[in-house]
Amino acid sequence: MGVSIRQYAKLRGVSDAAVRKAIKAGRITKEPDGTVDPAKANAAWERNTNPAQQRETSANGGANQGANPRYAPPANPPQRYAPQVPPLPPLKQGAPDYQTSRAIREAYSARLVKLDFEERSEQLVSSDEVKVSAFNLARRIRDRLFTIPHRLSSVLASENDAGAIEERLDQELRKALEELKHE
Repeated sequence: MGVSIRQYAKLRGVSDAAVRKAIKAGRITKEPDGTVDPAKANAAWERNTNPAQQRETSANGGANQGANPRYAPPANPPQRYAPQVPPLPPLKQGAPDYQTSRAIREAYSARLVKLDFEERSEQLVSSDEVKVSAFNLARRIRDRLFTIPHRLSSVLASENDAGAIEERLDQELRKALEELKHE
């Protein structure tokens, strides 16, 4: 059985504008007839509202400190407004509550800040820069190796000894790679 938004606001100890704002934001829901079920709304309010945005509750029955006394909840609410029901599942199945969403967002923000710091302090390098450098190095190695047959073709054609040919090829390969090392 639901109550009006104003009645729920009085029970909750908040303004009716705060309740309307919570409904509009989807933190609590109205019943199909436009009323608010206090048990469901209280559970949804606690689950979906950022604790940092809630006012501190005082020891005198849970009334908000500094709140207008006319919005204070009654000392002993009628039993019809406080049925004993188990906690409800989240409003949308699979949707995390506010605290979980905020924790996830803060974790990603921290990771991005860390990556930005590491990149600025030159601990990280852009993957595009690495790809370009690797490509250019491979291109220079390939070009050096392709020049070997042109330089050795006449020398190797006159050789009859396989060991001498192998030795000469080995020397030229080492020479080409050593020249690349010093560039």
